[in-house]
Amino acid sequence: MTKINANRRTDLALEARDMFVEQNPHRKEELDGITIKTFEEDNIKLTRVKIDSKGAERVGKAPGHYTTIESQLMRRLDDEFEKQLGTLLAGELERLLEFHDIHPDALGLIVGLGNDYVTPDALGPQVTKKVYVTNHLFKLQPERVEKGFRPLTAFTPSVMGLTGVETTDLIFGVVEKVKPDFIIAIDALAARSIDRVNTTIQLSDTGVHPGSGVGNDRKEVSESTLNVPVFSIGIPTVVDAVTITSDTIDYLLKHFGREVDEQDKASKALTPSGMTFGERKELTNEDLPEEEERKRYLGLVGQLGEDEKRQLIEEVLSPIGHNLIVTPKEVDDVIVHMAKLVASGINQGLHQRIEQNNTKDFLG
Repeated sequence: MTKINANRRTDLALEARDMFVEQNPHRKEELDGITIKTFEEDNIKLTRVKIDSKGAERVGKAPGHYTTIESQLMRRLDDEFEKQLGTLLAGELERLLEFHDIHPDALGLIVGLGNDYVTPDALGPQVTKKVYVTNHLFKLQPERVEKGFRPLTAFTPSVMGLTGVETTDLIFGVVEKVKPDFIIAIDALAARSIDRVNTTIQLSDTGVHPGSGVGNDRKEVSESTLNVPVFSIGIPTVVDAVTITSDTIDYLLKHFGREVDEQDKASKALTPSGMTFGERKELTNEDLPEEEERKRYLGLVGQLGEDEKRQLIEEVLSPIGHNLIVTPKEVDDVIVHMAKLVASGINQGLHQRIEQNNTKDFLG
């Protein structure tokens, strides 16, 4: 992992983790005002969450639609698999546009949030370089524009640490001049779980809060601040030390729970000490031992709930400046691949003429 200097030149947003799902895995029917639908196929998990005003009060998130596309295979940086995910992202984007009655000919503005000089925060700027912008063609040579393309513009506002201007104010100025019918904001996110770094694509119609992932909150980019429908697309590219430590404690407990559960199995008895055969199954919440066992393994820390555990770790690390923001060492390749994936999804979702088999012809 590579350390990131999370100063005012980084506006990483905090990922919209669906905490209400994870904290209530067996009580989904009790979550009034929240609709959850999950689909799984070919190592890809798609989760759609709809929150109304009543549900928003329960979970502290803005009312709207939240979609997460998740697959551990994203970390392989495989071009063919990314083409598949790009098409899936395009379909989810089209679904949201239709829900908000966005016409196929409506003018769109793509906003690439982030800092192109800080690699894990460069997702947004890199995507704007690859989306297929067409608005200038509609203005200058409309007769040469084929059917199936919409007018599309792109803009990279950079970050306040470099411009000295609030990012949302810069976007507002462009909106006043260009008059787009909708905005799609792309941003790198700070993950709330190790497993989600570079493995999820998050899409919503509630906007985005630049800087929220590194304690550098900026004015939100949303319909309430820009008076235009705002859709957001984000990928978690970094994680902080609090999250790493918290997840590691959970992995230890799950490992102990798995070992205790399997120690008396015949297959385990025949396995030489220190050796494993076959593919080891992923550790899950079902492997967590009971409270008394957790206390025996890790004392007081083992008994803490998720929020209490994170709060304790933050109280220990933050005062001494050790709540570092880190990113995987292969982040350079990751940003290249993820930018291509997101741009492909946007191109397919906004231009009817662009499909999976020809999307590479339209990437910048």
